[in-house]
Amino acid sequence: MNRAGAIVLITGDITLKTLVERTLGDLYRIAGFSNIQSSLDYVYNSIPDLMIITLDPGDSRTLLLLNELKADPIFGQLPVLALLGDDFPLSSWEHLLVDDYLMRSLLESDLRMRVSLCLCRAARVVDINPLTRLPGNIAIIKQIQRRLDRGEVFALAYADLDFFKPFNDRYGFSRGDEVLKMVGRLILNIIKTKQPADSFVGHIGGDDFVFMSTADLFEEAAREILENFDRIIPTFYDAGDRAERQIKSVDRAGNHQTFPFISLSIGAAMNLERPYTHYGEMTEVAAEMKKYAKQFTGSCYKIDRRRG
Repeated sequence: MNRAGAIVLITGDITLKTLVERTLGDLYRIAGFSNIQSSLDYVYNSIPDLMIITLDPGDSRTLLLLNELKADPIFGQLPVLALLGDDFPLSSWEHLLVDDYLMRSLLESDLRMRVSLCLCRAARVVDINPLTRLPGNIAIIKQIQRRLDRGEVFALAYADLDFFKPFNDRYGFSRGDEVLKMVGRLILNIIKTKQPADSFVGHIGGDDFVFMSTADLFEEAAREILENFDRIIPTFYDAGDRAERQIKSVDRAGNHQTFPFISLSIGAAMNLERPYTHYGEMTEVAAEMKKYAKQFTGSCYKIDRRRG
């Protein structure tokens, strides 16, 4: 049977882990971890469809890390199903950022139904890109405007792939999708490593991505993204094309041409020296700088340094 969806399971209870895997393993891909700390690399890299986690009211460390993860603008949309002991106090959910819960005594009878409900609910109400699992347009706009309203100083960057269409025409959409997923993971990992808190990565759609960081970290992060991208992208090409450092494909007019490998162009706007009040003003400048970056050969970034 084809399994759809990825679940990260966090529990130190071997018996419970076995039960969950036996109940859900034929329907979902399950990655198991004994604690939430050890799961974070997997969560950052894969952005699973659902987290199932056992919670103990006395385990303040787990509760803190879970709330920090859910408070992150990127991972706030990750649905969390908490598995609770029958004596877990249910008086208040204000300080526990989970989306649903299930008592352990009901695991065998209700787990499949509750997991399905969580995933269906998330698909209806969350603005995410279905390919990369990154926040989409609505979340991006809200993040930009919220930062401007708070008076935060930050960099807004638009990232776009060059020569992606010829690659798709040459190798097919399936391999193109793998490139897009790689780009999303690469940007996310580097931005989250540079700035674990209050950074943001989104996927507008197609080959267009957005990320936000503090102004002082942007250039360092952008250089690292481009360096890693240029190192990784050749692995998506066949050996013969790698040897030639180019491919033969069709342009938008239907003409056969040779094209260089995909490169990545990043354009950024900052409100350090140039104030903005509306997200549309800032996105327009970032898009303008991305268009400027695309005029250069190879991967590069360009920043708007105009004042006032």
